[in-house]
Amino acid sequence: MLKNAFFNVYTKFKLHFYQEIFRRFQDREASLTTVETFCMETIQALGSPTVNEFATFMRISPPNAAYKVNSLVKKGYIRKVQSPDDRREYHLEVTQKYIDYYNISTSYMVQVMDRIANRFSPEECAKLEEMLTVVSRELMPEVDIPEANIPES
Repeated sequence: MLKNAFFNVYTKFKLHFYQEIFRRFQDREASLTTVETFCMETIQALGSPTVNEFATFMRISPPNAAYKVNSLVKKGYIRKVQSPDDRREYHLEVTQKYIDYYNISTSYMVQVMDRIANRFSPEECAKLEEMLTVVSRELMPEVDIPEANIPES
């Protein structure tokens, strides 16, 4: 039962995102491909990785990563920022254009979290937070990313 419940929640978050993407782009072509969307979500989750850090995380070659990054730079979703420590190195930063795109999914997550806070007691919410933190930090060691900072609504 727990597996089904978790799968249903995960699926509903994905499907809501897809609905919003299609609704917003029904009259024009979406500017990010599916693979580019995956790349963008990864770059945002990693903070501001270098191209090599992005390539290593995605398990793709540095030239393949550079090709994907350059396409995203041309489309205006990320920018390369020179490292102050090592002038040869560039970090990838998401632009406001991507943040606006990404907010399609985060705004729904915030809405659901607000509903959780209204539906459950503070103790139940604290327990859920504790459980999710354990899942993220201890039970998903294959995906090591910085802790997310989602703005409060």
